[in-house]
Amino acid sequence: MFVDESKEGGYLVTAAALLSGDLTSARQALKSLVLPGQRRLHFTNENDGRRKRILDTIAELRPTVKIYDASAHHRRRQREACLNVLIEDLSSTGTRMLVLETDESIVTLDRKTLYRAVRRYGCEDVLEYRHLRAFEEPLLAIPDALAWCWQRGGHWKSRVREMVDEVRTV
Repeated sequence: MFVDESKEGGYLVTAAALLSGDLTSARQALKSLVLPGQRRLHFTNENDGRRKRILDTIAELRPTVKIYDASAHHRRRQREACLNVLIEDLSSTGTRMLVLETDESIVTLDRKTLYRAVRRYGCEDVLEYRHLRAFEEPLLAIPDALAWCWQRGGHWKSRVREMVDEVRTV
């Protein structure tokens, strides 16, 4: 499970899951889209033609995608609320790895939240979680791209709507 957040126009956490047997080929597919001079794909920085190509590649990977919307919560509780519900959902799926994009300003809070949540939902022996930078884990480009499109709305949201399996308000 690969997770990124979006704070523009509301607070969303987008989670994209791939089967473990598909990870190597999925990483290669996304790495192949990184241009010379780029360290990683970052959807905000891409032009529309590249965005379409990236979305085509993501669609071929067929991730399972869930968006958690905590926009109704107080700003300080939004991420915590999303992570708690995400862990609750993951506890019943047997997911073994959760990768969150590193944001140094919230890593400590994330670790506390995740520590409590995996124990609350009984998956501490199954679920491992890591914070990585997007250039360290190419698959973080998936939730980054889908969150951007969802928040942008219009034809971008329409373009990814069928890739999103569920939107959950938390």
